[in-house]
Amino acid sequence: MVNTPRESRRLSRRLSFVASGRELAPAISLRRTFREFWPDTRGLRRLFVAGLLLAIVAALCEVAAIRLFGHITDEVLATRNLGAFWVPALTWLGLAAVAGVAAFAGTYATALGAERFLLGLRDRVFAHIQTLAPDFSEKRRLGDLMARLTDDVEAIEELVGSGVVKALTAAASAVFFAGAAFLIRWDLALVTFALIPAFLLVSKAFAGRFRTAAARERHSNGVMNSVLEEGLANQPLVQAYNRQPAESRRLHAEGRTWLRANMAQAWLSGLYGPAVQIIETVCLIVILGVGAWEIAAGRLTIGGLLAFAAYLALLYPAVQSLGELALTVSEAAAGSDRIIEILRTEPAVTDAPGAVAAGTHGRSRGWVEFDKVGFAYPGRARPVLREVSFTAGPGELLVLTGPSGAGKSTLAKLLLRFYDPDVGCVRLDGADIRGLTRESLRANVTVLHQETLLFSGSVRDNIAYGRPDASHKELIRAAQAAGVHDFVKLLPQGYDTPVGQRGRLLSGGQRQRIAIARAILRDAPVLVLDEPMNGLDEATAAQVMQPLRRLMAGRTTILITHDLRHVPDGARVVELEPVPREDRLRLKRTGTPARRPAPRRAAQPAPVPGTAWQATVPPRELPPGLCPR
Repeated sequence: MVNTPRESRRLSRRLSFVASGRELAPAISLRRTFREFWPDTRGLRRLFVAGLLLAIVAALCEVAAIRLFGHITDEVLATRNLGAFWVPALTWLGLAAVAGVAAFAGTYATALGAERFLLGLRDRVFAHIQTLAPDFSEKRRLGDLMARLTDDVEAIEELVGSGVVKALTAAASAVFFAGAAFLIRWDLALVTFALIPAFLLVSKAFAGRFRTAAARERHSNGVMNSVLEEGLANQPLVQAYNRQPAESRRLHAEGRTWLRANMAQAWLSGLYGPAVQIIETVCLIVILGVGAWEIAAGRLTIGGLLAFAAYLALLYPAVQSLGELALTVSEAAAGSDRIIEILRTEPAVTDAPGAVAAGTHGRSRGWVEFDKVGFAYPGRARPVLREVSFTAGPGELLVLTGPSGAGKSTLAKLLLRFYDPDVGCVRLDGADIRGLTRESLRANVTVLHQETLLFSGSVRDNIAYGRPDASHKELIRAAQAAGVHDFVKLLPQGYDTPVGQRGRLLSGGQRQRIAIARAILRDAPVLVLDEPMNGLDEATAAQVMQPLRRLMAGRTTILITHDLRHVPDGARVVELEPVPREDRLRLKRTGTPARRPAPRRAAQPAPVPGTAWQATVPPRELPPGLCPR
């Protein structure tokens, strides 16, 4: 029989409880699970078939070896005829060698297919998550998503991949051993077979409990991972606020939940083992009793009884494995429900049929227009934006300012088509961006996010992330333009120096300049700066502003900021302000700020209900376009 490395872990799955006490995963049919995930075995089925056939060969060799054992007992040991020993002994040795090779090859083929299935399914789920709107990950705990991509995917593989091989191997082994026992003594075999349903009944009785345990473990595992991830990621904050005891208590509380759940699981699996063992003992006693009566009546030899008992010793584990298939199905049901939830989540935006690439040869001129845009986030009744209109062209700096929650960053998400506006439209070079491919659109827009986002690789890796195919000279030029080259020369490994998780080995200004170098290397015609000075002191902000000016040169730049102190002269300012009465946002006014710490608010006429103030800048050769209302 083929045993995968994960089989021994099935009954050690941890059970957890939640405050609601409800069952966390509904019963999912075997058919639905296979219909969803069986296509993922395409290209791997030959490995699983090979594993199955080799396992069957090993089982047949075991059947023949046991028969030889009975023959040696009756013809050699009972008669003391040493000359009759060597031929069956050497044959037995050959069968053992063939069985060993077949078992090894079958196990390896099945494990290879299983691991490739895991790799493919995990890649598929992760790739789908990458197509979803940012709020999908923001609304969920990171640890829970990680648990889905690891434990849940593994549970599905144990059913759809190696689980199929195990089930078919167990079924074939049961048939072989039962048939061999039947040939030795059919009446004794019928007595033994009558006890087999007891194994299936015990497995069925435990299946429902194991399904509930597996479903709750999935949720608990996600919560545990989230607590650990948050505590480690926010360790500086925890220490600065002296919250170490609180975080320890928080983790301890989840640990106690896990402890209680693990003990409940241990109780469940511990009870299952002895119950099966008792049934096996009853079967053995019955066999010995009936077998002794058959030997006394001269209808069975000692060798035949020993061979019969050996067949049953292999038959019952095979039947038990078939019974445990219900447990595997239950566990896979809990995992598949959580994976299907992800796969069934539709992306907020998709490429329209017939979508075209942006610009000429994939590069746009950079004209951006928001035309009476209104938007509310999915699942939220109150709109974030209402009738917002403005234009921006190449070489122009448009500053979006306003209080927190006014929808400034939302405008950047709409420009990148993370979402589509509910009314109005966003245009690039006069074309509604809903008619452009998302890949080409985003290739023409570079965003510097409010939180500087770096990966845990080297300085070189993070700069090259903007354009992986860039040459070394291009990377160095971008680093020099962003002011990165000067401080990189002082790092111990230069451009190959690791930046740490999320760039924590660097200062805030250094991280921001690396992000600017990445944007320079990307060289997109449209640039969105989302609070680029956030968290920087006055001196560092002034240093960062120098490479930002070089980055903005000749591009359509939209600067989102609360702080207007570092805004260049001549920039056009658009202030978004929420309207408390309607909880909606309108474009309040447009103008050019003076060089002062904070602009003085000029008196403006009251907005007319149902309308919005619009930037008084002509569209500059932009075709009118058609926007849904």
